[in-house]
Amino acid sequence: MYSEGILHPAASYKKIFESVEELNEPIPAVITGVIPSWLGGSLLRMGPGLFEVGDEHFQHLFDGQALIHKFDLKNGQVTYYRKFIRTDAYVRAMTENRVVITEFGTAAYPDPCKNIFSRFFTYFRGIEVTDNCLVNVYPIGEDFYAVTETNYITKVDPDSLETLKKVDLCKYLSVNGVTAHPHTERDGTLYNIGNCFGKNMSLAYNIVKIPPVPKDKSDPIEKSQVLVQLPSSERLKPSYVHSFGMTDNYFVFVEQPVKINLLKFLSAWSFRGATYMDCFEPNASMGTWFHLASKEPAGYLSSHKFRTSAFNLFHHINAYEDEGFIVVDLCAWKGHEFVYNYLYLANVKEEWEEVKKAAARAPQPEVRRYVLPLDIHREDRGKNLVSLSYTTATAVLHSDGTIWLEPEVLFSGPRQAFEFPQINYSKCCGKKYSFAYGLGLNHFIPDRIVKLNVQTKETWVWQEEDSYPSEPLFVPSPGATEEDDGVLLSIVVKPGAQRPGSLLVLDARNLTELARAEVNTIIPITLHGTYKP
Repeated sequence: MYSEGILHPAASYKKIFESVEELNEPIPAVITGVIPSWLGGSLLRMGPGLFEVGDEHFQHLFDGQALIHKFDLKNGQVTYYRKFIRTDAYVRAMTENRVVITEFGTAAYPDPCKNIFSRFFTYFRGIEVTDNCLVNVYPIGEDFYAVTETNYITKVDPDSLETLKKVDLCKYLSVNGVTAHPHTERDGTLYNIGNCFGKNMSLAYNIVKIPPVPKDKSDPIEKSQVLVQLPSSERLKPSYVHSFGMTDNYFVFVEQPVKINLLKFLSAWSFRGATYMDCFEPNASMGTWFHLASKEPAGYLSSHKFRTSAFNLFHHINAYEDEGFIVVDLCAWKGHEFVYNYLYLANVKEEWEEVKKAAARAPQPEVRRYVLPLDIHREDRGKNLVSLSYTTATAVLHSDGTIWLEPEVLFSGPRQAFEFPQINYSKCCGKKYSFAYGLGLNHFIPDRIVKLNVQTKETWVWQEEDSYPSEPLFVPSPGATEEDDGVLLSIVVKPGAQRPGSLLVLDARNLTELARAEVNTIIPITLHGTYKP
């Protein structure tokens, strides 16, 4: 895992960043190996599937139009299906044959056919926020939603993949958007976090709660509420937030030094050519702040001021309480420069030597464990407060009342990221655990699946030449007692093969291949998804 492993001089990875057409009907897969008889259901995945409209190209990895993918497993048979989500962004782009709504890193320009007056008025209609839901798909109550990170989510039919309706979360909650990574309790309660406008024009972060399906079967989103508000370290510049941690009794929010310049953001739409990406800026001096909030009763722990050096954070792995501490495992990228700067399509579609050079300049990835003490006493100043026997992570109380954290490194390899982490969620979310499963990024190119023992730091790797897997989802075996008794499901793309797209089924215990189901169509990169039993 620490070696460079496989190299990609042929650069066949470019194919996972190219447009495809949707399918008119599910296509059957050719199966090799044996799919466990108990494994029946659907793997649903989201990602970009259209990278240009007319003669305009989308610029950033997170701009391609949302494509939903489904592998169906039934009685030993497997089919593959995909459809573009009929978002406003997609439908209008198709209708006008151009980019109509500004995406994450691609600006929409006014319609050149309109005269100067109507163009002038378009500018003052306010910001048109994208509903391009390419990041994830997950259930809320009994419904499934495709999501990005704005206030719009899109209800989809998990069987036919039809687009059902666009939902504006601002109608129910005071948030400007929420993450694509909610947390779910066993009873179906869902939590998420998003930026919001707090008191007296300052910025804040709201943790929101969507209850389980009510007895009357009404829509749980209509009953959603803000649970607790966390302050922003900078009044007018909230941090970018992509995920958060949750234990049995607490929420963990990491405020990173990648800031959204709100004034830039609001003015961006008044001049030509600005995008969401233009509104991010690094804060070189703040480092990284950790915030805690309690669940029941919900409240912000304002006296716990945790600080550490600068890192980017997209994905929490897990968090849990142990002997008066909160252990937080996450995928960090060192420094305050924004990692998304390296995910423009022009970068990831370069030749291998160029891809390597860019990744060498980028923030470096590391899996880290931070430990946050809950009990803090003034007399402990200057001492390491962490007394857990199994970790080298430290927390030191300073005279100004802040607690300086240093992590334990769980995994580190030069330009080799362990990312898109997954765990045995139903058994281990918020609990002490042993195993994380992730997608190995080799200079940002996804080329392996990795299992990490977070207690011993042992790793296992699945890798195949010219093969590009996606985030591995863990599905537990029925009646399993061991944490890693189950399978991993990943979509693997092998551009040169006769059947280039496949669903890979691995034994989660040792990453040996149990089966694969291959289809004769290429499948572009997918970001996140869900397994529907």
